[in-house]
Parts: sequence; C-alpha cells; structure tokens
Amino acid sequence: MSEGTPLARAARRVETLLALVSRAAAGIAGIACLATLAMICYAVAMRYFLSRPQGWTDEAVGWLVVVAVMFAVPEAQRRAEHIGVDALIDKASARWRRILLGFGVFSVALTALILIREGWEMVAFSRMIGLKAIGIPEVSLWSIQLFVPLGAVLLLLVSLGQLFCHAAGLEPQGPEPDALDVHE
Repeated sequence: MSEGTPLARAARRVETLLALVSRAAAGIAGIACLATLAMICYAVAMRYFLSRPQGWTDEAVGWLVVVAVMFAVPEAQRRAEHIGVDALIDKASARWRRILLGFGVFSVALTALILIREGWEMVAFSRMIGLKAIGIPEVSLWSIQLFVPLGAVLLLLVSLGQLFCHAAGLEPQGPEPDALDVHE
C-alpha cells in the first residue's frame, strides 16, 4: 500500500504520536536508572563510610527497577530492539516476513494485555488489604505496583500502533535517524 493513502497517513500519525509518548516513558525510565545509581551510592556511603545502614534503600531501588523496566519496554518494542529470531525472518520471503513480523507484534500485544490484567489485579489486591512497604511503611505498595499495568498499557498502545501500520500495508518505522545512535 502506498504511503499516500488516507489509511497509511493515519497509521503514520498514530505511530508518530506513540513515538512521542514512548520516548517520554523511556526518559522516565532513564531518570529511574539514574535515581537507582544515586540511591545505591548513597546506601553504600552511609553503610561503609558512616556506619549508618539505610534499610529502606534496598526496597526503593527495587521499585525504581520496576519503573525503569516497565517504562523502557515500550520504546524497545517501538525501536525493534527486543530479542527476536532474525535468522528466520531474514530468510523469509517478503510476504512471510510481513506475516512473521505481524505475528510477533500481535504476541507482544497479547502479552501486554496479560500484564495489564494481572498487574491491575495485583494493584487491586494490595489496595484492598492495605499492603504497605516494609522499609517505608508510609508508602502503600499499590502506588508502586501501579507502574506494572501503566507500562503494559504503553506497550499495548505501541504494539497496536505497529499492528495498525501492518494493517495499512506499511512497515513500522521504528527508530528515527539519530546522530547519537552509533550502534548501527
């Protein structure tokens, strides 16, 4: 299908909007990684230099890792930087390549739906019983666990945008040319 059809133009607009949202989430994931590093450095300094271990930092670092992973995964999917079986796709005909790539994106969307459902049930249960953090009892665990279904919603949106591109007969664009991207 041509890039000039109304369906193709709509697919590219959706893809562009989702790229903005996905990049913003990846930025939050990056901040969570930096905060993790800072918190670990703080914990080490407090324990070994001041002999005042901070028990809450281990739990908080775990939360930040969840945020980093769940908010980075949608961008990894959008950029096609996930684990895949390229040997099979590279040897496939153009038709089978589209089918295989579409099936892969569909599988990601299905996984995202499962993560949303299970994550939401986890949040609802923790909220229902009033589960609190061990190291920081002022924090309700559901507020941290909420990052699991939120990240999964972002992943679902990205994969649905990619499926929309496939339905329009387009290959999802993935990463844009970037002067800082030197690994390709």
